[in-house]
Amino acid sequence: MKRHGLLNAPLSALIAELGHTDTLILADAGLPIPPGVPRVDLAVTPGLPGFLPVLEALLDELCLEGVTLARETVERRPELTTDIERRLARLEARDGRDIAVARCDHADFKALLPGARAVIRTGECTPYANLALHSGVPF
Repeated sequence: MKRHGLLNAPLSALIAELGHTDTLILADAGLPIPPGVPRVDLAVTPGLPGFLPVLEALLDELCLEGVTLARETVERRPELTTDIERRLARLEARDGRDIAVARCDHADFKALLPGARAVIRTGECTPYANLALHSGVPF
């Protein structure tokens, strides 16, 4: 058994398989996932697990070069946006590299889904709690 880090075997394997520029989508419970896009479904009940705790666990494991979030997240969920930005700032300080932040309309965000390596579905029931994580390299 692992001592720390991600215990979810499919999620841990998925992260280990990522390459440079691969995209993972961290999603709320309601984001429509197109057929054929792999999904790691963590949702248990509404709110469990929440978006931010799952994001924290992912950031401990991932090497990121960028993220994409919907403009609607920024406009309608400013406190969530601030929480995401704080976590990204800590990651930048830890790794000594900038993380690009892109914004797009929610419809354009959903257009990213078919090209994602997978969607990680949380139990989050907060509108627009979705984030695309773009894999980087540690060198």
